[in-house]
Amino acid sequence: MLNVPPQAFPAPSSQQRVAAGGRAKVPLKPGRSLMDWIRLTKSGRDLTGLKGRLIEVTEDELAKHNKKEDCWICIRGFVYNVTPYMEYHPGGEDELMKAAGADGTDLFDQVHRWVNYESMLKECLVGRMAVKPIAAPKEISSTLSEEKKQLNGMLPEKKVLGASARDLTPSYDWFQTDSLITIVIYTKQKDMNAELVIVDCEDKRLRGEIVDDHSYLVEVDLDHAVQEDVAVNIAEKVGKVEIILKKKDNIHWKMLGQALESHNTFIKRTERGLFYRKCKLVSKTEVTHDTKLLCLMLPRSTHLCVPVGQHIYLKQTIAGTEVVKPYTPVLPFLPLDFKEPPRHDGAHLYLMIKMYSCGLFTQALDHLQIGDYISVSNPEGNFKKSQVQTSEDLFLLAAGTGFTPMVKLLNFALTEVGCLRTVRLIFFNKTEDDILWRNQLEQLALKDERFEVQFILSQPAKDWVGKQGKISSSLLSECVKRSRKDSKVLICICGPTPFTEQGVQYLKDLGYSQEEIHTFTA
Repeated sequence: MLNVPPQAFPAPSSQQRVAAGGRAKVPLKPGRSLMDWIRLTKSGRDLTGLKGRLIEVTEDELAKHNKKEDCWICIRGFVYNVTPYMEYHPGGEDELMKAAGADGTDLFDQVHRWVNYESMLKECLVGRMAVKPIAAPKEISSTLSEEKKQLNGMLPEKKVLGASARDLTPSYDWFQTDSLITIVIYTKQKDMNAELVIVDCEDKRLRGEIVDDHSYLVEVDLDHAVQEDVAVNIAEKVGKVEIILKKKDNIHWKMLGQALESHNTFIKRTERGLFYRKCKLVSKTEVTHDTKLLCLMLPRSTHLCVPVGQHIYLKQTIAGTEVVKPYTPVLPFLPLDFKEPPRHDGAHLYLMIKMYSCGLFTQALDHLQIGDYISVSNPEGNFKKSQVQTSEDLFLLAAGTGFTPMVKLLNFALTEVGCLRTVRLIFFNKTEDDILWRNQLEQLALKDERFEVQFILSQPAKDWVGKQGKISSSLLSECVKRSRKDSKVLICICGPTPFTEQGVQYLKDLGYSQEEIHTFTA
């Protein structure tokens, strides 16, 4: 994943900038870093202009505040005066102005909903939007009242979808033995797999989520305590998922527990808030002079597998403010026998992170001690394995730690995709010392004739005999070629914003379509 200094609300991803032809991250003035913003919010200065008062804001009032020198934005019903934040925003003033005087919730969700704006902008809170009360339809009201009842088996599905959609809405049931509680989720979808199931159970709170384009959630405050161990069984062909809990005391449960607010809901994945759990740092090893491989251990009561091409978010509290940053998990090493390395029962996540000397977030990461905990989110991302499974030629363009999404992708392509003729990694770095896993990549190229790796340096030493330069049309025309005239090709690209944007444009100029290009961003 692209490892850059942490961004705050709500700079767009390079994928969105590429797609929309927008602008890249802008350089900030001196004294306008994230740490400077945090200091300003702690200074006691009145950032709202309301002297500590909270007000109700009408749509008409919100619309009046639509200028750079007077800018209010609404997110999820709360109104913020972002005028003082303008110069601190990594995406530039123009990005904030897109939502000036209006409801910016959709824009915020499209760009990166993972940013904790409540923490980042808490001193800018003007108040709530004033809205007219809307009576809930009777069928929804009755369903919600049922939801608040004790869980004693299957509950009625929430009637929030059309009739045809309800036919595909997952449902659940539960049963027990003397020692076990089993929750069964009927997903109503074929080809279920472990990557689509996320389970957390902590302090009697059970959270089981089925994720794809939509999210189905079972979320219950259990009636009795259970042991830490959680087992997940999946009947892939019929789409049935079993979550098996061990009772702490072998007593008969009269009910499963109390429904929590989002229990038994089926909504678009992007509308579901991110869930975090605490993971323990168990090792930290040096990869290069400025990059480290962190190994995080998931709680015993968590079932989570990060799919190929998806990322997670790390969350830390820095100077009293929650700061969030995306990273793509990698493998502990590149397997040379083309078998997935042991996943340690799915208990560990490996993150390859460049430690920036001036990076607020990565410096806090680097100072974590073995045994310390950090919050890790559910996976996110829009990459589909099917994009690779139908390709004959796979090209991976990576700059620096933009290499990280390519690690699992390489392993998947070489182990599970039989139709691939060519897998080529074109790896851009400044110097030889910056190349991540160089020896492993070279060994992999020797092992499999389908795989090639090309190292390109922008600041090589005098004795460097390989290619040098930066990404360019001429370089790509030489390195990215179909194995035959009409072969199906997929080109994946990840790196700093200018690298990604220029690369996509060069590829399009060379005749590759948008459907043949995937940009890994966050």
